[in-house]
Amino acid sequence: MAKKRSGGGLSRTQQAARFLGVSVLAGAVLAGIALPAAGALGLAAKGSVEGFDEIPANLKRPPLSQKTTILDADGGRIASVYSRDRTVVDLEDISPYMRKAIVAIEDERFYEHGAIDLKGILRALNKNAQNGGVSQGASTLTQQYVKNVFVEEAGDDADKVAEATQPTIGRKVKELKYAIQVEEELGKRKILENYLNITFFGQQAYGVEAAAQRYFSTSAKDLKLEEAALLAGLVQSPSRYDPVNDEKEATKRRNTVLQRMADLGDIPQSRADAAKRKPIRLDVSKPRNGCITATSDAGFFCDYVREVFHQDRAFGKTRKERAKRWNQGGMTIRTTLDPQAQDAVRTSINNHVRQTDKVATAVTLIEPGTGRIMGMGQSRPYGFGDHETEINLSVDKRMGGSNYGFQVGSTFKPFTAAAALEQGVPTSKTYPAPYKIKYPSPVQTCKGPWVNNEGATVSNELRSEVGPYALKEATAKSVNTYFVQMISDIGVCPVTDMAASLGVRMGNGEKLPQVPSVTLGSATISPLAMANAYATFANRGTHCTPVAIDSATNADGKKLSVPRTSCRKVMSEKTADTMNTLLRGVVEDGTGKQAGLSGRDSAGKTGTTDNRVAAWFVGYTPNLAGAVWVGSPTTKVPMENISIGGQYYPKVFGGGVPGPIWRDAMGGALQGKPAPGLPTVPIEDPHEDKPDRGDHGGGNDNGDDDENPWPDISFPPNLIGGGDGGPFDIGGQGRGRKQ
Repeated sequence: MAKKRSGGGLSRTQQAARFLGVSVLAGAVLAGIALPAAGALGLAAKGSVEGFDEIPANLKRPPLSQKTTILDADGGRIASVYSRDRTVVDLEDISPYMRKAIVAIEDERFYEHGAIDLKGILRALNKNAQNGGVSQGASTLTQQYVKNVFVEEAGDDADKVAEATQPTIGRKVKELKYAIQVEEELGKRKILENYLNITFFGQQAYGVEAAAQRYFSTSAKDLKLEEAALLAGLVQSPSRYDPVNDEKEATKRRNTVLQRMADLGDIPQSRADAAKRKPIRLDVSKPRNGCITATSDAGFFCDYVREVFHQDRAFGKTRKERAKRWNQGGMTIRTTLDPQAQDAVRTSINNHVRQTDKVATAVTLIEPGTGRIMGMGQSRPYGFGDHETEINLSVDKRMGGSNYGFQVGSTFKPFTAAAALEQGVPTSKTYPAPYKIKYPSPVQTCKGPWVNNEGATVSNELRSEVGPYALKEATAKSVNTYFVQMISDIGVCPVTDMAASLGVRMGNGEKLPQVPSVTLGSATISPLAMANAYATFANRGTHCTPVAIDSATNADGKKLSVPRTSCRKVMSEKTADTMNTLLRGVVEDGTGKQAGLSGRDSAGKTGTTDNRVAAWFVGYTPNLAGAVWVGSPTTKVPMENISIGGQYYPKVFGGGVPGPIWRDAMGGALQGKPAPGLPTVPIEDPHEDKPDRGDHGGGNDNGDDDENPWPDISFPPNLIGGGDGGPFDIGGQGRGRKQ
């Protein structure tokens, strides 16, 4: 690197640079841009010395942006994402034909001159003078490399790109000075390597490795003579000589390169002639960029990983830093996605819900104790066409999901039960739980008492459902009036606090509403949040935050810090084990019987919302938890007299459609895996021997084994607690394409 001498004078390199800046600049500029000779020469001579000295001494060479590869937990490729499709390779991994071809056509005296080719400048000046314009430039490969560095640093900023490529004397001055520095620091081999890795070859391919893959589906190392000549010819004008769109023009340009190589003695004339006679044989690999290209229907999980990267401070202090790092690329990100679990999710969805159905489904699987997201999918594919969407129906709005999430129905009731148990309420707690009641009033909330000024009522699904009930039977049958009486006793605040400790919040990021109807699932929540909450029961009361990334490395193979799960005890093991017992009863002989897994312990809860616009099953085993939502993304399709997956349903219930989806996804994900038992506690039902009051559970072939929390009820606004625009608007359809 050039430095000032101790006496204050300029080093030899700086003296040479200054001399070149004065004596050569006018000719070099005139050879490279079209300006009137007298005016340009005068401007160059007048300002070159001062401008040359004021340019910073060091060229900042940003790391080249490359593609990032996203892998599943076993190392299988999910997708590649990039702002520049580039893979940096060493010079030894580039075909000798390619190295010779690019030098022959772009800078034949590359190994003979320094940063500036004086003979080339004079030749270009003479040629341009003869033609009365600019028909030939004199930029060396080194100068071209420097220009490409400026363009790379500009990124996708159109103004900065224009500034980096504008045909002005100021830019040429900078280019000349930095070319001198680069020649001194890097040497010819490294300059050639960097040039071949940075330059644009058309068809979204940056660098020779990406170009070889794009046009010939091969590596840069294995390029043949005629292939290398074609790629070298593209650099001057990638659009004009594009072989995909104009084979004739591309052939002429390729043959020009071959002849130049022969003229320079790089190849015999006979080899050049033989190569010229060959037709262009392309084997084009189409660009595969972004989560839309993800394998195994993992596009939405891929998009979730992208959102995690942009939002988590592990990848940078500010969002701007994180975005820059993502666009820089070159990373390998290994995720938590389990191939077996993802395949089971995809298969189950395809077997039960069609892409063109009026309603959709979303499925998320998560591992208790680690928070690792094992599977994520939905029936509406990632895309922009009919019956496709960019909205990830499994996650919150801030992570690319719907504006609010979806009402969860009775799958919220376990949070009320857990809050009551933590407060010391026994499982034998009995409420009258008649078919229909007015909401008790007043009810304590985190914000003071809630009062039923409108006289709102709540009823059970069946008129035969009348108490008294204790907790076990009320949970198995999902008795609405029981849970309304329970939350009225213990207050809303303990219930919403319990849910929040399990990671549950509204899909729009807001806190849960402070209203008694929250126990019936009036809040709008995402499937991922529900699956993660139920995983806490399986993990004996310890909640772990969801994670999607196991590890990441940068382009140099250096490990990057990644977000880690955070685990915290939020309820006693006794409470969690009691919840296991209660929820196991749901799948054994309650509303979730159709979701039961054979050969392993499982527990869960069904849910159906008002007007049947959504149906749920959320459940778990000791080693996997999952949530299934079925409904219209706009929440405007009542699921009655409807066909889903080619099957007709008079009414959709949580146990009837989501339950089997959950069963098949979980069963496939766990096939061949250990089947430990769920820790449980003995629970006696004080009303077990009472006379039969009508069977609300078990075995109805039509799936009518579930509950509707709000039959024939219209809630006043202070009971629902929905956000602006209503709790059902998924919104977000205007977001741009993502990578």
